[in-house]
Amino acid sequence: MDPILGQIQAFGFNFAPAGWAKCDGQLLPISQYTALFSLLGTIYGGDGETTFALPDLRGRASLHVGTGPGLTTRSIGQKSGQETHTLTTQQMPNHNHSVSLASNSSAGGESIATGIIASHPGAFSEEGNGAVLGGLTQQNAGGSQSHNNMQPYIVINYCIALFGIFPSQN
Repeated sequence: MDPILGQIQAFGFNFAPAGWAKCDGQLLPISQYTALFSLLGTIYGGDGETTFALPDLRGRASLHVGTGPGLTTRSIGQKSGQETHTLTTQQMPNHNHSVSLASNSSAGGESIATGIIASHPGAFSEEGNGAVLGGLTQQNAGGSQSHNNMQPYIVINYCIALFGIFPSQN
């Protein structure tokens, strides 16, 4: 059975069969693939004068075009997302951290917890009466490291038909 021109197919092996090319964003000459260019144009790249690009699905999940109920519109060729992401303070939900200190660090053998500093140096003394004598600030936590942002996946070889039956529209 002949493929439809521009059809994207998943293959379980690691090469592009004859008449197909990997969906890896490569540039093709328009002069050699005029029919395919008439379908793809420069949706995926190229200068539109001498070259056009195939879709690049490396490291990408594919989505259907359009708008699902309650979702945002997705256009053909649109790219978005990232493999890793570093959260900023503005992206984190509002939250707080509790701070607990002994009023007399020498009496109970406790010390000020790591990561806690006194806003006013010298605000604590060994002759405490149980009252906190100064304000406390908890130091920032975290290392500004990015985290993996990818869903579970399996890698498949996606290829596009370079030749085949020209599709008709309904």
